[in-house]
Amino acid sequence: MARIMIVEDEDVIRLALRRLLERNGYTVDEAISVKEALTSESLNHYDLIISDLRLPGAQGTELINKTESPVLIMTSYASLKSAVDTMKMGAIDYIAKPFDHDEMLDTVARIIQTNSGTQRPARPSKTTANRSGMIGGCPAMRRVYERIERVAPTSATVLIHGETGTGKELVARAIHEQSDRAGKPIVCVNCAAIPETLIESELFGYEKGAFTGANANRIGLIEAADGGTLFLDEIGELPLEAQARLLRFIQEDEIRRIGAVESSKVNVRLVCATHRNLKEMAQAGRFREDLYYRINVMKLELPPLRERGKDILEIAETLLHRRCEALGKPPMHFSPKTIQAITTYVWPGNIRELENAVERAVILCDGEEIDNELLDIDLELVDINQIRGRQPEPINRQNRDTSKKEPPRQRGRATDPNEDLSLEDYFQHFVLEHQDSMSETELAQKLGVSRKCLWERRQRLGIPRKKSSARSGS
Repeated sequence: MARIMIVEDEDVIRLALRRLLERNGYTVDEAISVKEALTSESLNHYDLIISDLRLPGAQGTELINKTESPVLIMTSYASLKSAVDTMKMGAIDYIAKPFDHDEMLDTVARIIQTNSGTQRPARPSKTTANRSGMIGGCPAMRRVYERIERVAPTSATVLIHGETGTGKELVARAIHEQSDRAGKPIVCVNCAAIPETLIESELFGYEKGAFTGANANRIGLIEAADGGTLFLDEIGELPLEAQARLLRFIQEDEIRRIGAVESSKVNVRLVCATHRNLKEMAQAGRFREDLYYRINVMKLELPPLRERGKDILEIAETLLHRRCEALGKPPMHFSPKTIQAITTYVWPGNIRELENAVERAVILCDGEEIDNELLDIDLELVDINQIRGRQPEPINRQNRDTSKKEPPRQRGRATDPNEDLSLEDYFQHFVLEHQDSMSETELAQKLGVSRKCLWERRQRLGIPRKKSSARSGS
């Protein structure tokens, strides 16, 4: 049975976490400060230590170098930069407050499972990034890394699926670089960027005189990739006629140039990518079904940026460093508000949109700190569901009808504040108890969230803002 220590000075949060973890089979001890936690003789024998960042006497990060046990830091979205710093100091992970039961249980289970039998292993994102240039270590990306390592040494055809801008070409290059074809060429073709009338001649080449304007023999892109890898991006845009020729290439490992009489053998590893649902397209007759099954040998699913959690900030900081170097600018950093915007924005354009936003901000910034306004992103797309780790829906502020909000959820049990009190209950209880005596700014600071987050939680939980709280400074 896994043992966990909670280090938290807020009685309500500490008690709620303890009850939650004990109900799910964990043995839990607790402390209210770093000093009290360090008095435990078995500090190094815990499977996990969960500590608040801000504690009386010393910050929770003091525990990182005082124990061999992994340390999970709890912090708020208002101090995300501090959370990033804790990761650099050696914290196993961080979790933002307020959070719900499922989020905490998933994080705890993942950390304990990952670290069972080992002590604070290196994050997989770092080693993978060094090999292939990819960044991030969220569960979805770790699955991608694992599949790349398994499929790269083989000659199997790979289908990469993901939204536009998620980095499909980067994955294709990683597969090539980790294969035995690494010393050979990789030829990347965007099928959507080549006109239908030219796609076949571009892929397969042509003989002199095959059509008007064919004044000399020309090899195609498949032949140019002989011995290496051919990456067909947006294969769903390939015309049906070209699909038939591509199918023969896959089946027979041979091609025939347009206008040629004889075929020639080629040794090419095929990697395809698309943002479309090829199976549905095949059922609708817009993509050859036999070709779909030929290319769908190993499928890699790339997560959208909005579902990659803390990877978003790691990617943003890496892009910031690269852009500063490329543009000859001095080192820059994101302001706390910028960090909050980056981590809560939906990013419909994924990594490509993030890269463009960072580059634009670097160009426009005159100092060392990048302000939120320089990103020029539409924060109307931010939703509290995104903050809680679920896929968001755009917010329409003009059409929002707060009068139809559902009342706060009832747990169906006794609501004794000392019995089964969740963090969401704590949030609601705290706001209702203190909103008459505190401004909105003070409430947000006490809860460790931004005023925007406080407002959105009021809307979702159906907690009206009393006029008596709207005093000066609110």
